[in-house]
Amino acid sequence: MVTIRSYLAVLGLLIAGPADPGLPLPGRPSVEIVARGLDNPRGLAFGGRGELFVAEAGRGGPACRPTVEGGSVCSGVTGAITVVEFGRQWRIRSGLPSEASPAGTGATGPSDVTIGADGEPLHTATSEPCGLYRDTNLLTAVPAPVAVAGTAVLDARRRALVRLTPRGRVQTIATFEGPAGPSSVTVGPDGAWYVGERFDPSAVRSSAARIWRVEPGRAPTVWASGFTGVVDLAWGPDNRLHVLEEGALTSIDASGKRRSTATAALHDPGGLAIRGGHAYVSTCSTCKDTGAVLRIRL
Repeated sequence: MVTIRSYLAVLGLLIAGPADPGLPLPGRPSVEIVARGLDNPRGLAFGGRGELFVAEAGRGGPACRPTVEGGSVCSGVTGAITVVEFGRQWRIRSGLPSEASPAGTGATGPSDVTIGADGEPLHTATSEPCGLYRDTNLLTAVPAPVAVAGTAVLDARRRALVRLTPRGRVQTIATFEGPAGPSSVTVGPDGAWYVGERFDPSAVRSSAARIWRVEPGRAPTVWASGFTGVVDLAWGPDNRLHVLEEGALTSIDASGKRRSTATAALHDPGGLAIRGGHAYVSTCSTCKDTGAVLRIRL
């Protein structure tokens, strides 16, 4: 089996990039671009060596068809998983299904990425067939998989958190009700799942989105509330939960006290990861070619 390490030898796929997304060094600016030129970048995850994985929803493709809204959507195999390491970026997985506008924007495709027990990346796909994948192999079908943490997948259509069991079955962990739908999931230091909500773009916005705490076998409980819409969640080394919203990044401690952890302009953010005292945020998550990953000093 081809491993991630063997891909380091594929020099033809390397794209020059900026600084290594490892531990912080003195003298660096508070905000850096560590990856650029991405197509609709979404979820982020760190590997065991400190390499950063980025899910790219792609730019669609040449096969266009009309939509019921009167526009058109174009399908192709431009979705990808990109790795950022040692100041370089390259696509370790490519040729994944993608759908987008004729301009290549607002894509559906790979939407999130996590690291499996074997150290290899798993990713979700929001274009057909939808589900949780290893490479191009579908592990489990999920109608609208918007986020993943380990083998737990957040299904936006069913408003449910589901899990792939060791025997390959899909088990529903929890379901969620309310005006905002589940949008992000992460595993806390206590072993529970934390699920953020986000409003549908067509809905009236209000500061009512919540973060749920989920334990297997128990009903979800509201852990925090009052958000405009949670894009992604990530726990920091200080046991604070970092919450990414449109244009804002805050953190919450165990007592519920909040503080702003970044003041950088976050345009259309798509994913969040924390490492070494820095937040990594994918931005321009509905853009073709101009998506990027920012490294922000906390």
